[in-house]
Order: sequence, then C-alpha cells, then structure tokens
Amino acid sequence: MPTVVRSQAHTLLARLAEPRRFIHVLAGPRQVGKTTIAQWALGRCGRPTRLVSADDVGAGGPGWLAQQWEIARVLARESRRRPRGAVLAVDEIHKVPGWTDTVKRLWDEDTAARTPLRVVLLGSAPLLIESGLNESLAGRFEVIRVPHWSFAEMHKAFGFGLDRFLAFGSYPGAAPLVRDPRRWSAYVRESLIETTLTRDVLQLSRIDKPALLRRLFEFACTHSAQQVSYQKMLGQLQDAGNTVTLAHYLRLLAAAGMLMGIEKYSGSALRQRASSPKLQVLNNALATAMLGDDPRTLLKDPQVRGRLVESAIGAHLANEATVGNCTLHYWRERDLEVDFVVSQGRRLLAVEVKSGRRREGVPGTGAFCRAYPSARPILVGTGGIDIEDFLRSPVSRWLK
Repeated sequence: MPTVVRSQAHTLLARLAEPRRFIHVLAGPRQVGKTTIAQWALGRCGRPTRLVSADDVGAGGPGWLAQQWEIARVLARESRRRPRGAVLAVDEIHKVPGWTDTVKRLWDEDTAARTPLRVVLLGSAPLLIESGLNESLAGRFEVIRVPHWSFAEMHKAFGFGLDRFLAFGSYPGAAPLVRDPRRWSAYVRESLIETTLTRDVLQLSRIDKPALLRRLFEFACTHSAQQVSYQKMLGQLQDAGNTVTLAHYLRLLAAAGMLMGIEKYSGSALRQRASSPKLQVLNNALATAMLGDDPRTLLKDPQVRGRLVESAIGAHLANEATVGNCTLHYWRERDLEVDFVVSQGRRLLAVEVKSGRRREGVPGTGAFCRAYPSARPILVGTGGIDIEDFLRSPVSRWLK
C-alpha cells in the first residue's frame, strides 16, 4: 500500500521547528489518522520525543499527566542535540480528568522556567477538546484540524475508484473490509458510529433527548445533500422536541465530525441561522452504512447514485470548510436552487451538481449570479467538470 502523508503532518512538523510559542493540538473525528500524523512528525523533528496515550494502563488522572510531563522535561533539559529541547505528545488527552487545568499549570511553569519542551495534544472528541481549550487554555494553543480522508488520498492508499468511494466513503481503517460489505457495514456502525455517538456526544454533552439525537443522526445520514425544514424533521422523527433542540443536536454532530446542517446563503447572518438546513454527512460511509443495503447495490439505482454523488461532493466541500479553506452554504429562492455556495474572502462560487437524479428544484445559478454578480458558476458532472477531477482537487483550484 503506498504511504499517504497527510498535509497536516507537514504542518505539524513545520510548527515543531519554530520557536516554542504554542501548544499544538491535533483535533478531528475518529479514525482519520491523528496518531499517525503525530508519529510521522515526531520521527522527523530532530528532537527527543515522548508519545504517550491516556489509554495506557495507569492513566488515571492529572497525576499521570504530570508524571509524563516531568519525564519529558528531563529529556528537554538533557538534550544536547541541535535544535535543543524535546517534544511531549499526549494522545486521547480528553480522557484525563481535569486535563485543561493541569496542562495550563505545567505549560506556564515551563514558560516561566524557559524549559525547551514542546507539547502536542491529540484527541478524538472535538467537543471536549474545543470546550476545554477555549475555557482554560485561551491564547496558549494552535489547532491543526484533521478532516476525513479525501478521494485523492483513498485512491493513492487503497486504489479507490469513484464508485468505491461513493459506496464506501473514506475511513482508512474500514477500507480493507470493502470486499465483504456486511463486515464493512458492521465495522462502520459499531466501531465508528456507535463509539462516536456514545463517547463523543452523549457522554460529553448534556443531551435531554438521546433517542431524538440518534433518530436525527439516522435521518440526516439517509437524507444527505437534501434540504429539510426543521418542522418536517420533527414530523418525520415523531418527537415532541423543538427546532432549537434539533439545531443544537446538529451542531453537536458537526463538532463530532459526523455530519452538519449547511445554512442558506444570504447577506444576513440572522437569516442564515434561521434557514432550513441542508443535511450533509462528512463521510459517505455514514450515509451508505445507515441505508442498510449492500453499498455496491445502492449504486445501481440511478436516483440513489445521484444522491451519493451530491453527498460526496458536499462532503468534499464541507471538509475543506472544516479546516478553514472556505465557508459553505446552499441557496434557494422559491423553486430555484444552487447546490453549494462556496466563499473565500470576496471570492464566491456557485456549484451546481448534475448527477442524473430527478430534482425538486430548478438549477438557479443564473439567478444567483444576477443577485451576486461576483459569483462564479461551475457545473460538476454531465457537461461540466468531471466528478473525479473535482473530488481530487482542493477548492482553491476553482476559486482562482
């Protein structure tokens, strides 16, 4: 299997070479390679390193973290290499009770003592990582966001073509199982979906209606790349909740790196927040695993294939937005719609996906561009940019 070095690995290596300024945080969903990224960068940084995990035996709390930190301090002080210092990397940091206060105290002690110890924190629970960082470690950290794998990475590592990518998504750990779809589906459901919902959402946030959150997740996965009003969702989910609760749960699922509700593009931020969301998984594996059938069989239905194409393109853009390369919306006025609106500074892109499925709305790129003259329209699919070419390319290529 060809080695895939993700761009975040190069980013981390470059930051470790800089003067000690910030704690470096690798944050992202489960099973996207954060530990591998850290191992690659630490192996090339030229300093003594210590990589530990809170999953290790005896990792019981702040005392364990302080012990690991002290060992790394000794490495830093005794280092005679050039450049001097050492690196401590702590995986699954969110599993250490009270970790933020402990990290703050130890980091500040090193800053005062000028101890040349650099620190990398990794975690599979973005919800807890981000809340802890913002509450206790403000001004002391930089986040390197690690998104789901792209089509280009899955092709290079596992030889995925377009159909396999549409059907099985982009979890590298699940890729060797695609020849056995039932086994693949069980792995995605039990090891990825259930673990994320249970450990990263339900245990780490206040959820008054856990059954509603689970039904919302299932509904969003099976309606990926579709605009659905909150009222319609409530009717479908058959729960006496409210739209505020659904919007909150969608934000939690987005923070866990699973799916998101894309907001409508508007000149008013208030109108964007009040709009009906366009549901979007961040990895096609979530959509096909929840649909239940053999993913390869799903592609034989033109309507389902069309939705999976739109879902894959939406996930590609959504992951770019997650790491800060752009912002993502959709647009609709009456029966006119633009599938995805991508913005980067003053640059604006109206993306229409022609996937072959029957649509409720009418392509509205012309109307959108008349309303927003700076927008550049592009068509992906039949008669436009090749779908594979679009999925292989960073969004910056089309925003030039």
